[in-house]
Amino acid sequence: MRVHHVIEGDGPLLVLSSSLGSTTAMWEAQAAALRDRFTVVRYDHRGHGLSPVPDGPYRLEDLGRDVLGLLDELGAERAHVGGLSLGGMVAMWLGIHAPERVGRLVLCCTSARLGPPSAWAERAAAVRAGGMEAVADGVLGRWLTPAYAAAHPDTVAELRAMLLSTPPDGYAACCAAIEHMDLVADLGRITAPTLVIGGAEDPATPPEHQRLIAGAIPGARLELLSPAAHMAAVERADEVTALIAEHLGAP
Repeated sequence: MRVHHVIEGDGPLLVLSSSLGSTTAMWEAQAAALRDRFTVVRYDHRGHGLSPVPDGPYRLEDLGRDVLGLLDELGAERAHVGGLSLGGMVAMWLGIHAPERVGRLVLCCTSARLGPPSAWAERAAAVRAGGMEAVADGVLGRWLTPAYAAAHPDTVAELRAMLLSTPPDGYAACCAAIEHMDLVADLGRITAPTLVIGGAEDPATPPEHQRLIAGAIPGARLELLSPAAHMAAVERADEVTALIAEHLGAP
């Protein structure tokens, strides 16, 4: 699967993996700030943005192998990998199953097991029946804290447009990847130096999910941002960017 991607900058390779229902645009602030120090590669998951929408359901392995294919296409043996939510799940899969391809990991607002599985099956059914509008309000309500959303209506409008642009079949097929995901027992196999970032007010992947990840990955560092909900890379863009740069050893 050849996924749509955007390449900017020059330096060590950094691949940024997006959340469920988002595109390369969610990492815009980080790409703009880091492209003078890194070759920043943002991509759309299969079923999202400008990437193909193959028949689902998808497995987390499918999404991880899409990244390996992207690295092969770029001629890159290794890359730093950062991911938020679903992107973080993909990054953990890579750290577990392809450690030789991963330099450092940044796991933001994510989970190693996000149940109950029935909730993801129900969400997939909802978007297949009613389109992305069926889940838009609920998703956006988890992405940003109420105070930030009220103060930044333009950002809310941009995020809503991005979410609504997601093909319902692709979104539903990615829901299946989360539904069947359980990485908890394998987190100790991750050897890449790992930074875990959480939003203290995140209702989608609350801080206990990041604490579990950081506690299970040897040597992992945990940073909780407040106020911040699920889309911390947008709501606390400067802080997330600074933490990524520090973890990757940027001057």
